[in-house]
Amino acid sequence: MITKPDKNQSRKKRHNRIRNRISGTAECPRLNVFRSNTNIYAQLIDDVAGVTLASASSTDPAIEKASKVEQASAVGKLIAERALEKGHKNVVFDRGGYLYHGRVQALAESAREHGLEF
Repeated sequence: MITKPDKNQSRKKRHNRIRNRISGTAECPRLNVFRSNTNIYAQLIDDVAGVTLASASSTDPAIEKASKVEQASAVGKLIAERALEKGHKNVVFDRGGYLYHGRVQALAESAREHGLEF
């Protein structure tokens, strides 16, 4: 019997293909998105030094409890504010193998609206 790979294995394969093409630097860090069933997380990563420069998630006390898309939008705003505080305006967006739709899209558009360029 042939078994089909699960969704997360397929997502990880897509993410690895994406990661082969993009990389974050100190001047232009990578904005990585991870989406779980209940929460969404965003990190600014300098891949050259292997350091996380800033992070935000829907588990942060600054994020109000609302629908998942509204929480993702709030996380996008928070990561943009934290990035601009540290002097990072340009980033490379890494959707993490997820479709650019729904929560991932809401986070990205909110980050753009609040000053990040990608």
